Amino acid sequence: MKFTMIVIGLLGLFIVPGFADYNINISDDNNVAGSGQQSVSVNNEHNVANVDNNNGWDSWNALWDYENSFAATRLFAKKTCIVHKMNKDVMPSIQALDALVKEKKLQGKEPRGPSPKDLMYSINPNKMEDLSRFGTKIAGMCQGLPTYFAEEVPGSNLPFYSKKCYTANILWILNMSFCGSTVEQF
Repeated sequence: MKFTMIVIGLLGLFIVPGFADYNINISDDNNVAGSGQQSVSVNNEHNVANVDNNNGWDSWNALWDYENSFAATRLFAKKTCIVHKMNKDVMPSIQALDALVKEKKLQGKEPRGPSPKDLMYSINPNKMEDLSRFGTKIAGMCQGLPTYFAEEVPGSNLPFYSKKCYTANILWILNMSFCGSTVEQF
C-alpha cells in the first residue's frame, strides 16, 4: 500500500507540470524604448496562450485560442477588440510557444534565433455582433467591447501600406499589425 502511494505521488510530480501554466515577464531596460512590460501565460489544459503588454495608455492583451484557431487582441486605449484567424504557418504552436516561454524563463534574456515574423491584418470596419463563433474564451474577453474581424493581408509590406496601423509585437517572435480605417476612427 505504501509503495503504491509513493508511485502515485511520484507519477503526479511528472504528469502535473504538463498541465500547468507557464508565465514569463519581459521588461525593457528602464522603459528606455517605451515598450513597457510583457507577460505570457501558456495554459496547456485549456489550449490557450495569453499575452499582456503593459505600457500605460498603449497597453493591450492578446488571447490565442488554439482549440478554435482564433486570436483576439484587446486594445485598451481604443477600448475595442480585434479578432482574427490564427495563421498556423507563422504563429508558433502552443507547444513551441510553451518551449519558448520556458527557454526565456531559464535564460533570463531573449533567445537567439531568427528575426520575428511579421503578420499584417486588414480590419473590417463593420462591428461583429455575434462573437459566439469565435469560442467562449474570445467571446468572454471581448464581451461588451466593440469587436471587429481582421483578415490577414498576405505578402504585405508595412512601409508601403497606405492605411494607419496599430502594432502589437509579441515578445521576440511575432510582429502583428492591425491596419485599416477602423484604427483611425477610435
